[in-house]
Amino acid sequence: MRALGPRGLGDRKALSLPPDVSRVLLLVPDPHARFAAVELSRRFFEEEVLERGYGLCTYVFAWTPEREAVPVPGYLDGYGDLRIRPDLASLTLLPDGVSAVVCDAEWPDGSPVGAAPRQVLIAQLEALASKGFVPSIGIEHEVVFADEDGPLTAHGVDYAVGGTERLRPLLADLREALEPLGVESARAECHPGQYEIVLRHRDALSACDDAMLQQLIVRSVAARHGVTANYLAAPEPGQGNSCHVHLSIQGAPMRAFLAGVLREARALTALWAPTWNSYVRLRTAPFSPRVLKWGVDDRTCAVRVAGQGDSERLEFRFAGADAQVHLVVAALLAAGRAGIEEELTPPSAGAEVGSLCVTPWEALAALEKRVPALLGEELATQQAALLRAEIDEGCDAVTDWQRRRGALRA
Repeated sequence: MRALGPRGLGDRKALSLPPDVSRVLLLVPDPHARFAAVELSRRFFEEEVLERGYGLCTYVFAWTPEREAVPVPGYLDGYGDLRIRPDLASLTLLPDGVSAVVCDAEWPDGSPVGAAPRQVLIAQLEALASKGFVPSIGIEHEVVFADEDGPLTAHGVDYAVGGTERLRPLLADLREALEPLGVESARAECHPGQYEIVLRHRDALSACDDAMLQQLIVRSVAARHGVTANYLAAPEPGQGNSCHVHLSIQGAPMRAFLAGVLREARALTALWAPTWNSYVRLRTAPFSPRVLKWGVDDRTCAVRVAGQGDSERLEFRFAGADAQVHLVVAALLAAGRAGIEEELTPPSAGAEVGSLCVTPWEALAALEKRVPALLGEELATQQAALLRAEIDEGCDAVTDWQRRRGALRA
């Protein structure tokens, strides 16, 4: 049903739909780690959309998680259309029988949309490719499964078999549904109801598309079981759902790449931690390290050097499960490429060289100072506007914590 090879940078017209496909779901990654979607008939898709693309309102790159418009310059003027173009190499059969395909976004004049996560990543891949470097990426996400009675495990079941009985019917269906994506491993994790799914290494664009498709499929299958799949960065204080990125680049000076990422990691905090809840994870979850240091096979470090020989890779542990994965990987590649170009030298293993931002206000200031140079003015402007909206909504909300504190004053 789908090709697992590299995609997005080649000739997508050379591919075609399998004969049993009748409906096609066009998917476009938005800034909030989810897809905007339009469903089409096969006939219309083949006769019109493959050649000409399809219209998509500009505001999908300038909205909050509740789909309220955010004033991002150029994206709300008349709420006009962008054009999206399907990448058939991403074709995936969803559990409901509809075939999904991930799309690129361009302006009416054919230029790429600078704030579209997939286009941000493609720009970084092209910059690396011009130097002869092609990264390989493996992504692991953690998720919490819960029903009306709470998490499906009453306590942490890290690496366990026993204690996962309530999870097993759901997991059996997930194995089948996720098979096309090439799952490397899956296991129970250390917090109540938590599970980890690891996708096999592949080219960066495929890895990010598939990580988002995985979340879409997981939520769909979970809903059939009356279960929610929660990708909050911090389901509870002291708990963390992460998005760990394993990265290798054959032939590249990986120590210089590592040095570049460590130098820029604080400035990129808003991409690792895009929501108010993200900072609960960074501040309270013990295996969500915010101190910037690296170590060999050390999961207490923000960057872990894992594997040996040809399998050696860097595991970046900054991002929460709520982060937009295309932007996370694009940020890593931009920072690492700067390290290569400047021939930076990393600090000694275990040496602390700073910290990620610990509040969204700090992250906003750091973003505005450095992200334009790394990832472009258009993306930086969008991300700053979205983070300001997140801060405003957080400050305007009345929370259970506030209610508890108020009761103590009675």
